[in-house]
Amino acid sequence: MFVDHVKIYVKGGDGGDGMVAFRREKYIAYGGPAGGDGGDGADVIFEVDEGLRTLMDFRYQRHFKAPRGEHGMSKNKHGKNAEHMVVKVPPGTVVTVGEDGPVIADLVEHGQRAIIAKGGRGGRGNSRFATSQNPAPELSEKGEPGAEKEIVLELKVLADVGLVGFPSVGKSTLLSVVTAAKPKIGNYPFTTIVPNLGMVETSDHRSFAMADLPGLIEGAHEGIGLGHQFLRHIERTRVIVHIIDMSGIEGRDPYEDYVTINDELQQYNLRLTERPQIIVANKMDMPDAEENLQTFKEKIGEDIEIFPISAITRQGLDDLLFAIVNLLEVTPEFSLAELEEEGENTVLYKHDREEAGFVISRDDDGAYVLSGDTIERLFKMTDFNFDQSVRKFARQMRGMGVDDALRARGAENGDIVRILNFEFEFIE
Repeated sequence: MFVDHVKIYVKGGDGGDGMVAFRREKYIAYGGPAGGDGGDGADVIFEVDEGLRTLMDFRYQRHFKAPRGEHGMSKNKHGKNAEHMVVKVPPGTVVTVGEDGPVIADLVEHGQRAIIAKGGRGGRGNSRFATSQNPAPELSEKGEPGAEKEIVLELKVLADVGLVGFPSVGKSTLLSVVTAAKPKIGNYPFTTIVPNLGMVETSDHRSFAMADLPGLIEGAHEGIGLGHQFLRHIERTRVIVHIIDMSGIEGRDPYEDYVTINDELQQYNLRLTERPQIIVANKMDMPDAEENLQTFKEKIGEDIEIFPISAITRQGLDDLLFAIVNLLEVTPEFSLAELEEEGENTVLYKHDREEAGFVISRDDDGAYVLSGDTIERLFKMTDFNFDQSVRKFARQMRGMGVDDALRARGAENGDIVRILNFEFEFIE
């Protein structure tokens, strides 16, 4: 089973907690603070493994949670950092946040790595909070929570050449003849439902990767048929080989097929039209093929070279393969990153508006609810077993403007304020 699209959950490891501890030595009455820092949590890292071909493994494991750092210890001992979680993915994997979110990573080369979810830093022990005014603080931090997100993995086949065309025009047959690939071949629509990849070597020992991709039909850019499953794979190819059934045996007009396929490529992604395209007239061994080819050339009305072949009898294959490999040598790779369209030397500066750090809402019971990444992270890093930690968190909230914002929303003395699953009283 070929799997090329899957949604998973990843979470970086939480940082280890800092410790509140004091030196206990003979003859030293007040030894001072000696609580160590917690270790850093592990990152979730994706690494390309060229031995993998599908995303099948992610069908069985959809949650990846990295280990947390070790807690700090007494005698100023630092907790051990957690070992990073390395997840293997096949070459050609694109990682995005959600279905339509930004691209986190585009992984194509063997051994290439990308940090997908960063681990949290370790909390500081009470040794780090000692000052001249407070030489023995009962104050430490809990570990920072690791980043967590739902991501989508898409596999886009790494091929130099992509075969496009309606179902049953002979794409699989051509691939089986010029490579060692053994795709399933039949005379009914959508025989190919997964991409097949093979290596082609010409007689002068030049080679390239060719992909036989699921057939296109009208409306494919809207997901009709195998549309999106096909089109996501053609994005990576450098040269498109457009195969047309010149026999007309399926009852379709070759010129209409040609126009329909190119319209689908253009409507899915305009950058697909930038790729050079080689037109192949297949099934020339059939009775009406020569007549249909002449009609096709008249309708195209352009100086476009057409390669007449018969994949079954191997007629014209050498000329076609030499034309493909010659074109590949002068065709650059096309980046999937949309920012590349701005130009190679263009630097794009983006201004991200600084978020307030918290949002105030009301629950059905009238309680004020504080939410937001910043305030929730500070809350999770606060150890409420120590009064000094509680006071520090109160100062942080005041500095963020939470108190003033609550007053502006009408909060009064004794009102309930809720953060996550915990409740506090608003006190003037």
